[in-house]
Amino acid sequence: MGALLWKLNLLFLAGILFSLKHCASHRDTGRKYSFMQDATSAPIISYYDYIIVGGGTAGCPLAATLSQNHRVLVLERGGSPYGNPNITNLSAYGVPLSDTSPSSPAQRFISEDGVINSRARVLGGGSCLNAGFYTRASPRYVREAGWDGKLVNESYKWVERVVAFRPSMRQWQSAVRDGLLEVGVLPYNGFTYDHIHGTKVGGTIFDHNGHRHTAADLLEYANTNTITLLLHATVHRILFTTHKERSNSRPVAHGVLYKDARGTEHRAYLNHGTKNEIIVSAGALGSPQLLMLSGIGAGHHLREHNISVVLDQPLVGQGMSDNPMNAVYVPSPSPVEVSLISVVGITNFGSYIEAVSGAAFTSNGSEFTMFTPKIGQFSKLPPKQMILQAIAKAIGRIESLDQEALRGGFILEKVIGPISTGHLELRNTDPNDNPLVTFNYFQDPRDLERCIQGMGTIEKIIDSNAFAPFRYNNISFSMLLNMIANAQVNLLPKHTNTSMSLEQFCRDTVMTIWHYHGGCQVGRVVDNDYKVLGVDALRVIDGSTFNYSPGTNPQATLMMLGRYMGVRILRERLAADETN
Repeated sequence: MGALLWKLNLLFLAGILFSLKHCASHRDTGRKYSFMQDATSAPIISYYDYIIVGGGTAGCPLAATLSQNHRVLVLERGGSPYGNPNITNLSAYGVPLSDTSPSSPAQRFISEDGVINSRARVLGGGSCLNAGFYTRASPRYVREAGWDGKLVNESYKWVERVVAFRPSMRQWQSAVRDGLLEVGVLPYNGFTYDHIHGTKVGGTIFDHNGHRHTAADLLEYANTNTITLLLHATVHRILFTTHKERSNSRPVAHGVLYKDARGTEHRAYLNHGTKNEIIVSAGALGSPQLLMLSGIGAGHHLREHNISVVLDQPLVGQGMSDNPMNAVYVPSPSPVEVSLISVVGITNFGSYIEAVSGAAFTSNGSEFTMFTPKIGQFSKLPPKQMILQAIAKAIGRIESLDQEALRGGFILEKVIGPISTGHLELRNTDPNDNPLVTFNYFQDPRDLERCIQGMGTIEKIIDSNAFAPFRYNNISFSMLLNMIANAQVNLLPKHTNTSMSLEQFCRDTVMTIWHYHGGCQVGRVVDNDYKVLGVDALRVIDGSTFNYSPGTNPQATLMMLGRYMGVRILRERLAADETN
């Protein structure tokens, strides 16, 4: 037992956690849509009814819907997910998140809080990179958003016909489920996409062959005769004009300037007509960034970057939030399956409990789980300090460990909300660079209290009868916490106390679960129809409009929102045409 503990501590001190391995294999079809092309082949000037900036989780279903009746252009700064097994195969989960090359489908950024994070740079957005959990928003969320419940349900079902599946339940996930019920996270709601308090089994975007289905697959619904999709097309700014006959000379979005991979400049304009629009779906970092680059933002900040002010709007980039996540590794005396999140405990105190498992590692570093220094988890640092050398050193040490030390899984908690918020600012005027973003994790003590309660629930699950086959009885919860705390490839000062408080643990080991949002929130930057306040012919439809993240995981609702707003826009346009 002592030798095992030594190996476990070596594992954590190295900062390496696990990799995923899936028994099933999938041969990718390499499917490409007939309307998909590289931006280098695009005309220098073109015209459309709708220009959508960002072919991500919301942008793809939005484009597919609008294309039913109108000419649509989608501008995606990344490439295609098709033909890339590191995206499409479950067995390669995490590989894109560890790729820091300029062509990676995941663009790494470090918040000013020192937490390493990632943003999507690929057709399909974050649905090409995430752990696949699929769950709807709560009825309360739908009501508070002011959405039409009937259309919301229809839109979810439209999405689910293509991308959602029921996961297989094996030993680890079943033990976490039963442990949640044993410690009182009730009732048991079985398998459901719905968001209901208690314990449930949710959906997944990985099918039974371990093949990922993404928002890009929703383009199957598109009208191939009216949609154009350009890859590697980076929008530099939205173009505005003023029409005196329209809304008292308010700025009117009428086109975009974008560049292809060769740096050639293109312009796409809206066709003449008062109902045509530009819709920004560039994500919680990209959308506020693009508004600022286009002259919509705090005037003093834009002038600092020599950007002409179209609209002095200081709320652009405000209200940024990232749900803090903390996790505990539980070494197992017996082998466990490899799994991503399938079970969730939706507590009544403001924390979600989830789990992953798997202990396989290949020396070539080609397979990972949710937790590994290669993707930045357990790697926290002060702003402006680099940890690439530390990460590389930690990764190298994994090869000296045997599989016994890598056997086990994680139980994690994610704070609902959160109440703490931050802001986003431009770093420079290059749209390819990440903006500066601060999330202020645990700034509000109520968020910290929810983390503490969540960690307390995890302790009870580990001690439950249901979880007994997967724990060593002589490894205490405080030992597990200290293993995690010592695991970080962390340039922050270490705490050497032998019994770490849950409060200190939450602060020291906070990670992202990639559910950040805000920056263009409804009621502040856009109205209830997602139209940008103060200008015409411009909307924002993506996670930047959220005041808090929907459900336990937001991707289902982002896809739903793209479909939902596409239908709303078509209906409103049809009604206006009939009136005229």
